Amino acid sequence: MRTVVLDVGETLTRDDRYWASWADWLGVPRHTLSALVGAVVVDGRDNADALRLLRPGLDVGAEYAAREAAGRGEQLDDTDLYDDVRPALAALRAAGVRVVVAGNQTVRAGALLRALDLPADLVVTSGEWGAAKPSPEFFARVLQVSGAPAEETLYVGDHPANDILPARAAGLRTAHLRRGPWGFWWADDPAVRAAAD
Repeated sequence: MRTVVLDVGETLTRDDRYWASWADWLGVPRHTLSALVGAVVVDGRDNADALRLLRPGLDVGAEYAAREAAGRGEQLDDTDLYDDVRPALAALRAAGVRVVVAGNQTVRAGALLRALDLPADLVVTSGEWGAAKPSPEFFARVLQVSGAPAEETLYVGDHPANDILPARAAGLRTAHLRRGPWGFWWADDPAVRAAAD
């Protein structure tokens, strides 16, 4: 592999703070939202559906903007990183591998990630690209920035429908990470195992 591209949520960062802040914003117990996240994971649905179960018809983008305006927007710091992230990325770079971080995050999350000064060659988000996973456009952008052909580019992620299956469809090599709700729940699924290298 010449390039390793990594997802963000539940690959590099824990989503504890993310979901807790949404529960607080919506005025529900954190455990309630956590349980609903689990339900949508099991159903293979979009994670934002957990929010829509609490508030049917919720415009997630508008709520993001309202949270930001209220001073309760996205936050991200070193405490959100899994303990192995910095050593793993540094080891990849020391081995001569290009390291790219590319996930479904907002423009603000991209700035917060870059402020962490991760040992990565590039940090980009779907919000900055205007294309989100699982769209083919997102993975076309991944290939544009990878600096390597698809067969020499590895996409690492936890989410089968957003990471593994569309990356495979784009011709990339894939690694399914058993981390976070999606990673653990879908780890033994035959389709995920067949799609992950």
